[in-house]
Amino acid sequence: MFCPECKSLLMSSGGQLKCRKCGYIRKIEGTDQMKKKIMRKENEITIVEEEDGESIKTMPTIQIRCPKCENNLAIWWLRQLRAADESEVRFFRCTECGHTWRQYD
Repeated sequence: MFCPECKSLLMSSGGQLKCRKCGYIRKIEGTDQMKKKIMRKENEITIVEEEDGESIKTMPTIQIRCPKCENNLAIWWLRQLRAADESEVRFFRCTECGHTWRQYD
């Protein structure tokens, strides 16, 4: 919603819409549509899996030692977890025991 006085964006504040620029205030009505921002937690990252629970066979693999079972093969993928100017995080999942771990660059 925009301020009818100065055309700035109205901010939600305690059941009211308030303009930061000119101070215009009005109550939130039932017809107003508000968007809710949902922050995703880092541990909510979804890993692509088939219906039977097995990892998809087309994911890239790398020879790296699993810290849990000492297997030497894992699938890997990248995720941008922090700000865009920071490097991505590389995730690994052991093909033998299914243990997942990450590596920061």
